[in-house]
Amino acid sequence: MAAALASLIAAPAAAQGWPAEWTKPVAPYRIVGSVYYVGSEGLSAFLIAGSKGHILLDGGMPDGGAALIEANIRKLGFKVEDVKILINSHAHIDHAGGLAQLKADTKAKLYASKGDEWSLEHGVHFGDNENGPTPYPAVKVDRRIRDGRAIKLGENAITPILTPGHTAGCTTWSLPVREGARTLTAVFYCSTTVAGNRLVGNAAYPKIVADYRASFARLKALPADVFLPNHPQFADLAEKRRRVAQGGPNPFIDPSEMHRFVEKSQADFEAELARQEAGQ
Repeated sequence: MAAALASLIAAPAAAQGWPAEWTKPVAPYRIVGSVYYVGSEGLSAFLIAGSKGHILLDGGMPDGGAALIEANIRKLGFKVEDVKILINSHAHIDHAGGLAQLKADTKAKLYASKGDEWSLEHGVHFGDNENGPTPYPAVKVDRRIRDGRAIKLGENAITPILTPGHTAGCTTWSLPVREGARTLTAVFYCSTTVAGNRLVGNAAYPKIVADYRASFARLKALPADVFLPNHPQFADLAEKRRRVAQGGPNPFIDPSEMHRFVEKSQADFEAELARQEAGQ
């Protein structure tokens, strides 16, 4: 079993059927305040820069995700070694796959939720899912986060908001940022897609439906001036970056965007739940 998992981890993403854009490099860029996009074309990773060190959110895929992110950090003029804290949206291969390598390269501490700690430290998905265990390199969690308690590093204070369902420890993050004379709230959205999760009869995660519904309610009440999902196409980040180059108001600032997304995501969830309950 261990050998089989190791061979899956080592296989290129394309060979396993994952989207090619998940490992396709894209130039990094500033979004708002001290928040920078350092991910791939299809998987977000965000650098929150600070005078006392940097916070890095998510690690991309196992095969090259860390190297891609590190190259983007350097292109922005920052030092990889100045990353002091690693955080994660959720423990799936496409967002946690590169964390072990990033931790080794930066010597940063990994902060994560109790609900995703087991998955991160075993390098497999938790819960019944049609995609199977989707293994990735295991990584040791250094500090368990607490819901609503900010993590502070220098001038930055980022707050974990637990939004389970997509995974048992799915974590949305809220960060106050300065943009000119304004203080805005940037929200790094975990995920509320079903993504192969078994919603009916999930023996490993029996409260999955209740968790999804509680998370939808919580996200609807969460202020968000800047919506930053872990798949950039969910907020069309590439198009917004193109518009930034044209001048005018910052297109990343839209206080209603995340709530529109939550409404659509909840409708999709309820439709999939009804489909699974009907045995389709």
